[in-house]
Amino acid sequence: MSESLAVAPSAVRPPGRNDPCWCGSGKKYKKCHLGRDRVAKGPEPAAAPRSGIVLKTPEEIEGIRRAGQLTRRLLDGLGEVVRPGVTTEEIDRWVHERMLAAGATPATLGYKGYTKSTCISINEVVCHGIPDERALAEGDVVNVDVTSLLDGFYGDASRMYEVGRVSEEAARLVRVTREALELGIAAVRPGGRLGDVGAAIERHARAHGYSVVKNFGGHGIGRTFHEEPFVPHFGKAGTGIPLVPGMVFTIEPMLNQGTWKVEVLDDGWTAVTADGRLSAQWEHTVAVTAAGVDVLTA
Repeated sequence: MSESLAVAPSAVRPPGRNDPCWCGSGKKYKKCHLGRDRVAKGPEPAAAPRSGIVLKTPEEIEGIRRAGQLTRRLLDGLGEVVRPGVTTEEIDRWVHERMLAAGATPATLGYKGYTKSTCISINEVVCHGIPDERALAEGDVVNVDVTSLLDGFYGDASRMYEVGRVSEEAARLVRVTREALELGIAAVRPGGRLGDVGAAIERHARAHGYSVVKNFGGHGIGRTFHEEPFVPHFGKAGTGIPLVPGMVFTIEPMLNQGTWKVEVLDDGWTAVTADGRLSAQWEHTVAVTAAGVDVLTA
């Protein structure tokens, strides 16, 4: 489940007093952000304040990976489930039952009042589509967004599915959006900037005539479903907060055929393209490592 643009990044868990500040100013940390940062205390990273990014230990990253691998297996299995005639409610139930059987719970169920175990977004629905009795039709393109909560850790990913034979324009949008995700992931490296990710995605989208949704983006994740940083899928390379080993977040670009603008329906969740044209989204959870990037949901 994507995060709203209303959440903005601020600080990384602080380094030592005499270390270079995380913001890249060149000053020592004690002379720069020390007085402004709040540090997460206690054994649970979930207790971290929203004002800071919580860096994950190797053990925590492995916990997120286990949850992410369950999510991946569920998305793999949906390849045999998504077909013309199946309802989005049936897809949601399939995921729900198998997640519980694996000892996990669906993170979206009950989240801020959300009533389903997945988000299922069809055609012009950008994200947060609510499963119901609508049956998939030949030619639909559909995103299924799954987040598993396993042993206290969250693993979040989404995938596009083509229902039967789809139009060339729909297939192209699905393909380019997946390529944009892969390019965004490839831009993740220690010492880089968060803006590198959005710039890579936006560059690829524009080169193919698509727009990038600005209202929603990726998010930090770990022992909490949505943490900082907010991850925009547009921007300028070399800007934004620095990428530091131990950061874990989702990258989940949403590309539209027409305008990037969206409208949220009266249910308070379902976001659709403002012009009714197609949208597509792919998502992975990634960790910044000393060597580059580790995709935890692949």
